[in-house]
Amino acid sequence: MTELEVQKLQTYLRDKFGNEHFRIVDRIKSESSVEVYLTEEFIGTIYRDDDEGEVSYDFNMAILEIDLPE
Repeated sequence: MTELEVQKLQTYLRDKFGNEHFRIVDRIKSESSVEVYLTEEFIGTIYRDDDEGEVSYDFNMAILEIDLPE
């Protein structure tokens, strides 16, 4: 992903969730995905999909059962 895309995605997440602590980091081994952090905690991955000129982004977040409240 380009630096502009990364900045736009980070701004989108911060605005959408009203939280300035979202941070997007490039993945070393992938040019089509980035890692998403909330403060210092890794929370997911965003994948870029370009299908016939239409670009979309897929945010994947795994939630472990042990992390859920009792």
